[in-house]
Amino acid sequence: MPDETGTPSLNLGEQLLEQFLTAGRTLDPGEAPRFAEQYTRTLGLGSSAVYLADIQQHRLVALAEGPDLPIDGTLAGWAFRTGTMRVAEDPDSGLRVWFPLSDGAERLGVLGLRTPSLDREAVRRCRLLASVLAMVITSKRDTSDSYAHGTRADTMSLPSEMLRAFLPPRTICTDRAISTAVLEPAYRLGGDAFEHSLADGVLHAAVLDAMGHDLASGLTAALALGACRNARRNGADLPDLVDTIDRALHDWFPDRFATGVFLRLDVATGTLHWANCGHPHPLLIRSGEVVPGALDGPGELPLGLSHYTDVPRTVRTFSLKPGDRLLIYSDGVVDAKGSNHEFFGLERFTDFVIRAAGAGETAPETLRRLMHAILEHQDEGLTDDATIMMIEWQPLSPPLLDDTRPRVSRW
Repeated sequence: MPDETGTPSLNLGEQLLEQFLTAGRTLDPGEAPRFAEQYTRTLGLGSSAVYLADIQQHRLVALAEGPDLPIDGTLAGWAFRTGTMRVAEDPDSGLRVWFPLSDGAERLGVLGLRTPSLDREAVRRCRLLASVLAMVITSKRDTSDSYAHGTRADTMSLPSEMLRAFLPPRTICTDRAISTAVLEPAYRLGGDAFEHSLADGVLHAAVLDAMGHDLASGLTAALALGACRNARRNGADLPDLVDTIDRALHDWFPDRFATGVFLRLDVATGTLHWANCGHPHPLLIRSGEVVPGALDGPGELPLGLSHYTDVPRTVRTFSLKPGDRLLIYSDGVVDAKGSNHEFFGLERFTDFVIRAAGAGETAPETLRRLMHAILEHQDEGLTDDATIMMIEWQPLSPPLLDDTRPRVSRW
């Protein structure tokens, strides 16, 4: 009913969400499940639970009390992997429903609901709740991360902790482009790092591999990331950006170096500019095949060593076609050795991505499963850091769908 001014009054669900948003600035993420439970029970929707994915994306960890859930082989995991609502009959409560928690394209976890029944309005309200929960959890990312790996026996190494503080979200996207990345080993990270951002219609991305596997390696990668962001935010073009990183490493860590690939993609036109500094060449997958040599070029010195030569860095240009996928990776990916001393290899790497794309799998889910396959291949643990970034360009926006229906996310 409108109030005396003619303004429609908030219903109970809207009032609860408003209270949550107001309190969200100071709310401990550990209190999010309590709020979600209050919201769903007050509205007669049943009981709820909040789960966050662990860093390696193997498990969904209960934010309150409760057992962890595997991401593979469960309905909760299916909701996380596909970004769609999943419903199953529950002998005790009637229905068990799982809603994905995501911050834009970044997958966070799931919201679970036990409810006697479900209609269009209930689905809408739960999706609103999931959106608000995601915003609060993301705003408290440092605290929520501690929940996501706090039950693991392994503790995170100091180099890993320091470098991860600099890393961006795993996935960013617009309706025309997506960039997603994975990095292992999660708890014993050395010198690998990645960077991506979207600004003014341009996707900026980088993958770095600093020499060594110690604290100095992490510091080298962190310095390179900081120099990269500083140059980008100051409007530097690619040659100047690379030169900034070169000088920073030479000035601060003269006995260290790093390899790297730096890209800029115009998301409206598909025009790609990139520079390769001693790193494995990026790969282009088009129409289900690797395009040989598409993004190759003469080798150049790693970052931090350019003072040994006066040769300027080369920036190359390439035009993408709709549906093209770029793969940027560190050598730890293809050099992972199995029990028979066989490398994971480039062919196995690209074949995995091609098959996943053919099956309609999302880019973040493809990289999640791919990294797990690499870890399983080298079952004694990676001897070198492994980083993969996938960029997909698709200039046509996906069709709008009824938001109350379960669906597979475009990305």
